[in-house]
Amino acid sequence: MKTKVYIDGQSGTTGLQIFDRLGAREDLELLRIDEDKRHDIEERRKFLNAADIVFLCLPDDGAREAVSLISNPNVRVIDASTAHRTDDNWVYGFPELSKEQRENIRNGKRIANPGCHATGLISTVAPLVKMGILPEDYPVTCYSLTGYSGGGKKMIAEYEESEHMDPANGGSERAHQLKSPGIYGLTLHHKHIPEMQKMTGLKYAPVFLPIVDDYYSGMATTVMLQNRMLSKTALEKVLPDCFTTGTPTAEDICRALQKYYETEHFIEVLDFDAARGMGTIYANTNAGTNKLQILVCGNEEQTSVTALFDNLGKGASGAAVQNMNIMLGLDEKVGL
Repeated sequence: MKTKVYIDGQSGTTGLQIFDRLGAREDLELLRIDEDKRHDIEERRKFLNAADIVFLCLPDDGAREAVSLISNPNVRVIDASTAHRTDDNWVYGFPELSKEQRENIRNGKRIANPGCHATGLISTVAPLVKMGILPEDYPVTCYSLTGYSGGGKKMIAEYEESEHMDPANGGSERAHQLKSPGIYGLTLHHKHIPEMQKMTGLKYAPVFLPIVDDYYSGMATTVMLQNRMLSKTALEKVLPDCFTTGTPTAEDICRALQKYYETEHFIEVLDFDAARGMGTIYANTNAGTNKLQILVCGNEEQTSVTALFDNLGKGASGAAVQNMNIMLGLDEKVGL
C-alpha cells in the first residue's frame, strides 16, 4: 500500500520543491487539496488527518495551527517552518549530526526541518564542539551567502523583475540595489540563531550575518576561527595518528571533520589541498542537489570553514524528503 503524503502549503517555494521531488515516485500517493479550499480549515483538517506523512510548508503561526488540527495519532509531521525547531517535543531533522539523531528521526512523529542558514553553521560548528575541538564558549562569527529563492515568492518576483530593469537605461534605484549583495539581519537576531545555538551546544549565540545576492539558489555559510583558541588535547584524541604537537592548523581541522562525516552520503568534506586550490568558492556550486560540501581553508594560525549547499535542497525541501525517507525506513537517497 502506498504511503499517503499531504503538503500543507503546497503552493509556496518549499512546498512546490517537495512536490516536484515526490511527484514521480511510485511508492507515494500525493493528496491534493482543491486550490479554492486550501484556506478552508475543515478541508485542511480532513487532509491533515488522512495522510501518513504531512509536510508543513507554512508561516510559523500556520504551522502551529496545522498541528492543532491533527487528531489522528498515526500522522507523522515534518515542519519546514521555524515554529518547532527548538521545541524539545520535536526531533531536529539533521540526521548527520549523530547516529542517535538519525535514529530519533526514524522513530519520530514530529520532525522540525532545519533552517537553511542554520544547516550551514550547524554542519560545521556542531561536530567541532562535539569533538571538543571548539570550546563551547568560543565567540563564533559567521556570514552566509544565499540565492534570492530563499526569500520566497515575493523576493523571487522582485529579483526576476529587476532583471528587465537595467539601471543604466532608466531602471529604478531598487533595481540597481538588487544587482549587488544585500547584507540583512542587521539587528543580529536572525530567526535561525536559536536553533544554531541549541544544536551546536554553544554557550553564546553566534554573531551571524546573512547576505542575499542576485542568483537563484545556492548557499555558502562560513565560520572563521582563531586556531590558538582551539583544543590541542581534543585534536590529539580525534587524530591520534596524524596530529603533531603545537597549535592546531587548518589542515588538522579538515582531517577532523573528514573523520566525523566519513560514512555520510550527502555531506562531504573536501581534501584540504583541493579546497584551498579552488582559489574562489562560488555559492551556487551545489544548486539543484542535496549535497553539502565542507571546505576548510586557512593556515597555521587561522581557519575558515565553509558549508556549500543548495538553500532549496539540503537547506529545505531536499532535507525534508531525506527525513521522510528515514522515517519510512527507506534508503535516504531515494528521490534525491
